[in-house]
Amino acid sequence: MIESDTIKLLRECDAGIKMGVSSIDDVLKYVHDETFRRSLADCRDKHDELKGEIQILLAQYHDEGKEPNPMAKSMSWVKTNVKLVIDESDEAIADLITDGCNMGVKSLNKYLNQYQAADVKSKDITKRLINLEEKLAVDIRCYL
Repeated sequence: MIESDTIKLLRECDAGIKMGVSSIDDVLKYVHDETFRRSLADCRDKHDELKGEIQILLAQYHDEGKEPNPMAKSMSWVKTNVKLVIDESDEAIADLITDGCNMGVKSLNKYLNQYQAADVKSKDITKRLINLEEKLAVDIRCYL
């Protein structure tokens, strides 16, 4: 049970990180404010660091990770691109990223509760990922 929950939790973190990095990459070229751009890029880099840790742990379990849900990824891409065609402001970007962060925090907390038997390392990574998402949402409030 521990191994199964650990793999499932790591896979959800892996998918969440891929979704988050993709979302940041989708909006980065539209950001006007340099401090905002740097905040997003720094957060993306920290997501990549966690992804590396997750990949190492998943490899120990002979698992390749998980891709984000194709429907969720498509819907996110469409929402982002439609919104940015209408409004390329930093406010619109901050709104999109904040929504994504909130969804990520909600999902990750759900998975922490669902996979309670997961090992301490995977729970720690999940909590660090949640903290990254929460911090980004707070850091970009001034752009809303």
